[in-house]
Amino acid sequence: MIEIKHKNECCGCNACVQVCSKNCITMQEDEEGFLYPVVDAGMCINCGLCEKVCPVLNQGEERKPLGVYAAKNPNEAERMQSSSGGIFTMLAEKVISEGGIVFGAKFDEKWEVVHDYTDNICGLSAFRGSKYLQSRIGNAFVQARKFLADGRKVLFSGTPCQIAALKKFLRKDYGNLLTVDVVCHGVPSPGVWRKYLEYILRPVGAAGKNTVLCSLKGMSDISDIAFRDKTTGWKKYGFVVRAMSASEADKNSVCGASKVREFECLHETLDVNIFMRGFLKDLYLRPSCHYCPSKNGKSESDITIADFWGVNRFYPEYDDDKGVGLILVNSEKGNQIFSSLNIDKIDSTFEQAVAGNPAIIRSAHLHKWREKFWKEYSKNGIETIVPICEKMKPGMIKILYGKVRRIAVVIVKKILGKA
Repeated sequence: MIEIKHKNECCGCNACVQVCSKNCITMQEDEEGFLYPVVDAGMCINCGLCEKVCPVLNQGEERKPLGVYAAKNPNEAERMQSSSGGIFTMLAEKVISEGGIVFGAKFDEKWEVVHDYTDNICGLSAFRGSKYLQSRIGNAFVQARKFLADGRKVLFSGTPCQIAALKKFLRKDYGNLLTVDVVCHGVPSPGVWRKYLEYILRPVGAAGKNTVLCSLKGMSDISDIAFRDKTTGWKKYGFVVRAMSASEADKNSVCGASKVREFECLHETLDVNIFMRGFLKDLYLRPSCHYCPSKNGKSESDITIADFWGVNRFYPEYDDDKGVGLILVNSEKGNQIFSSLNIDKIDSTFEQAVAGNPAIIRSAHLHKWREKFWKEYSKNGIETIVPICEKMKPGMIKILYGKVRRIAVVIVKKILGKA
């Protein structure tokens, strides 16, 4: 029987719920807004399946990728709308063109993140772009297993712990399954996200705060949320909320539907937007993210994708500030489909990948201010983020030390280069 004694031992993958034949496990939200399994002991028959599918209790082996690449989707429009160089879209289109199904994370009507699937190209747009939230998996593992058993090809994308959980849930290898995970920094609280949405949807001037650039009646007025909008560049991305215009819809048909005219209701850089500031400071990540069970290839995914941060240091001529993907090909199955696509790519190394994406191998730092944040948040709500982040700024001595250290490294490299 699954029993969560320490919250850092549960990644919220929902595999235990889906495998239980007696339906005696439910996911319940804690005070931080994260879901955890709760067992009805009276219904449990102690079959042990919930423990067998747990990716925390049954961790995979660490492994290095077969190949590492910097890559771009040749379709620039798709790349601009996507993270990871738009490579996910190319993989997904390939699977769908062969009659397959694609699972991914998307926003629901409340602008929370859920897992869903599509069998058509138009449905892929909802899965594009980074969503810095933990998705609710629901019955996605059960649905994927049914499609696989019916002989359909399935691409299942998610965080490393979700992919590891899917593998454990299926309990056997499927030749028609392609798994794609993302390099994950950690997942912030869905509860904090809900409070943030309430915060930005307040009328202008409410409670003395000019919190939004336009007034919206509610979530139904929102047409798009982008955590990493590229209109100001890939590396200087912004957090953007778009709303539907009251003007006539665009007559240009997009996937059989009229394209709604949109305008930016909110556009803030990551160092200004309060939700992103708290997320990047690791203030409200899921506790298990500080002890991730699926780093360093342990998820057993076929392909890992991410943005190739730092690519301008290694391949400056390849960086056009529109997004470059980092691709780790982890299996022969992944290699076959990746090699079959018309991807603009160059060979890279695992060392270069980790230099810009240390989350490949390391869990997020457990910040000493995390507990303080939650105490303050319970009293003062979402606006707690700003003053705590301000206090967390490095002092002048630390900043000077960092600058001196970087200069010293450059000097040493020049000396060694002349030796």
